[in-house]
Amino acid sequence: MKILNTHELQQAEEVLQLHLPNSSKVYGFLFGINRKKPTTLEVVVDSWPDFKTIICRPDPKNEDTSLYTKKVSFFSTDDRIVKRLMSEENVVDWSTYFQIGGFDVRHAPMLKELSAMKGVAVKEYTYVHLMTLQDPRLLPQLPANSDLDAKISSLNESHVSLVNNTWKFGGNEQGFRQITKLINHFPTCCVTDENGQPVSWVLTYDYCAMGMLYTLPEYRGKGYAKALICAMATRLHAQGYPVYCFIEEENQLSYELFTKLGFTEDPSYRAAWYEFNY
Repeated sequence: MKILNTHELQQAEEVLQLHLPNSSKVYGFLFGINRKKPTTLEVVVDSWPDFKTIICRPDPKNEDTSLYTKKVSFFSTDDRIVKRLMSEENVVDWSTYFQIGGFDVRHAPMLKELSAMKGVAVKEYTYVHLMTLQDPRLLPQLPANSDLDAKISSLNESHVSLVNNTWKFGGNEQGFRQITKLINHFPTCCVTDENGQPVSWVLTYDYCAMGMLYTLPEYRGKGYAKALICAMATRLHAQGYPVYCFIEEENQLSYELFTKLGFTEDPSYRAAWYEFNY
């Protein structure tokens, strides 16, 4: 096992780019880290420079790590190596709660076997579609002189509580801290009302995926979500970010909306989030 340094992280990003979209989540983390976005992660590989497994894990040396949910992400071309790293080389702390998110479900039997070996409870948290946009130029454009165009803005810290209280996985102190970090350091888009207050918004996670798309109930049906997805995708592409998102499989409305806007998925790839020691 090797912990990557700054220069090696840049090289690893280039390697992961060759494995998109399946490597999207780990690639997104490295994309942010390499552009000096705040992180509480460290990145380890099985070997260097020819690695087959790369894992993002909470950095025990970072004093802010305890303030956030413990999250692990990995990309691997060899199940045996992931199993060895997680079972024999202490890559994850099996004694505490943590999540492994956005992994290819082909790794699920291995993770369940490891959990049984460690005597740790595991729960299938959610299954998701990995949606990517290959060509943002195909996105629909707002009509010229559209009133909606003038209402599109960015979120700021005064909006953190609003987003946290409406986020499915938020509503708590950790959610508040996470959303504060995202609003301060990653691209956001929102539609504002006549008083300049957000009524619809979308953020970018620290793994650079679009997320937290939400419209207040009284403002739905006006095309705000469609406009925000297009605006955010265009902005991300212009700044060099990957343009992708995860959509929970039961969220058919969002899946259909992103599909209509040109996002696609690899039908052979299915991603999942698991919880351990829950």
